[in-house]
Amino acid sequence: MKAAGSVESHESLRLFCALRLPEDVLDDLCTWQDEHVRGARAVTRSNLHVTLAFLGHRPSRELPGIVEAARAAAESARPIGFEPVRYRETRSVGMLVLRDEDDAATAVADDLHGRLETLGVYRREQRAWLPHLTVVRFRERPRLTPALPELGRFSPSDAAVYLSRLRSSGAQYEVVQSFALGG
Repeated sequence: MKAAGSVESHESLRLFCALRLPEDVLDDLCTWQDEHVRGARAVTRSNLHVTLAFLGHRPSRELPGIVEAARAAAESARPIGFEPVRYRETRSVGMLVLRDEDDAATAVADDLHGRLETLGVYRREQRAWLPHLTVVRFRERPRLTPALPELGRFSPSDAAVYLSRLRSSGAQYEVVQSFALGG
């Protein structure tokens, strides 16, 4: 990827903002996936995250404002604590739904959504933001009933703006810029 300052303004970028996970949590999740995900495609280690806002295709000229909005929202974050509470499947993904201690991550998501809406690059979904980790993708629902991973309480390592590149093997995510939580 070109540096954010050198991206041509007419390019379209597929973007999202997310909370990244610490290495030990990623280790445990990958071990859990190896043991419990059968008949579906496990999300690769490098793609595991908690999405705050999916922006879709945006003109590259909007990237600096999006990066600034994510930085400001991350800077204002209180300490975040997550814990897996259930496994859930939709028509194409399986996820771990997370308990959001003191709604701290929800506050970051709400703050970010407001900043992105002000920029005119995002529209909130009708449903409330759900803290979750997508752990598996599939074409046909496998109806898994895995035991929850024993992660205990964990905190994200930081927040980031990601570029998503669609490939025949699945999406490839690249961090555009990351930010410490709480400044």
